[in-house]
Amino acid sequence: MYEVTIEPTGDVVEVEEGQTLLDASLRQGVWLPFACGHGTCGTCKVQILEGEADPGDASPFALMDVEREEGKVLACCALPQSDLVIEADIDVDPDFLGYPVEDYEATVESITDLSPTIKGLRLRLDRPMAFQAGQYINLQLPGVDGARAFSIANKPSDNEVVELHVRHVPGGAATSYIHEQLAEGQTLPLSGPYGQFFVRKSASEDLIFIAGGSGLSSPQSMVLDLLEHGDTRNITLFQGARNLAELYNRELFEALAAEHDNFTYVPALDAPEDPDSWTGFIGYVHEAANTHFDGQFGGHKAYLCGPPPMIDAAITALMRGRLFERDIYMERFLTAADGAEGGTRSALFKRI
Repeated sequence: MYEVTIEPTGDVVEVEEGQTLLDASLRQGVWLPFACGHGTCGTCKVQILEGEADPGDASPFALMDVEREEGKVLACCALPQSDLVIEADIDVDPDFLGYPVEDYEATVESITDLSPTIKGLRLRLDRPMAFQAGQYINLQLPGVDGARAFSIANKPSDNEVVELHVRHVPGGAATSYIHEQLAEGQTLPLSGPYGQFFVRKSASEDLIFIAGGSGLSSPQSMVLDLLEHGDTRNITLFQGARNLAELYNRELFEALAAEHDNFTYVPALDAPEDPDSWTGFIGYVHEAANTHFDGQFGGHKAYLCGPPPMIDAAITALMRGRLFERDIYMERFLTAADGAEGGTRSALFKRI
């Protein structure tokens, strides 16, 4: 067992023999910035100030030789060989609750067809899991190498289950297994919670959520949590889909909008099967937001979740409408073709 002191916060974590710096930190509720989790992106790079560590399987592209000589390591790969003092680029938000990552056994309670391409999973945990709305879990599946990341769609008060929205990625091992082989009653190991995508509840600004595809999962959790706790800020959810069949959980949000005066729901279809019968917005979801707010987004916090093209278009629209980097938070849902089947998680906009 080694003791690692993390500067500039002064947090101290205990790392077991053979355990990485990142894993030990997350499991003790200490957040370090990271993305890929397996030594290829360099997001979790830290400086060793005192002590020795094995850099592990860090990619030479993510951790260059000159950086190794300077005492830098990747926290997701580095294995302490003595007590350490490290320096990390930590910018933890005061609204981050820092729940420790733990391992769970989950039983598949139900599998539902949310849309032709998206299944909803309800997993019953072996014990409650504390998490913040917007965070995610890593799920392990039979015959699939490595864990896959999926955002939690239920509210934190429902802490004995996790609800996931899983879009089928053609050729994707994990999503294909879930859509084609997973059965109710199966048990699956998972770990969590992970991520820095959460609502800044201490902020006074009104809230905008923009979601596309299965990226609705995190905003759904966030909206349910906010309304449950009586948040008085104005909350607007924009949900984008290609057609009506893909616009899942519409009834849920329409009911919430009818119940809560401060919640507005705006669905958008960019290719409705019958445009004449669709009374909602026709176009991309960022265009719906732009139209609804007349191109002016100042005085808001925006939370974006969905595929990269949607995220990029939404950022452009928001910034043109005078919303700045400090007020935009996001989750990019990447597919297997992008190199991250379950999605990668970016802590803050400025880190992308």
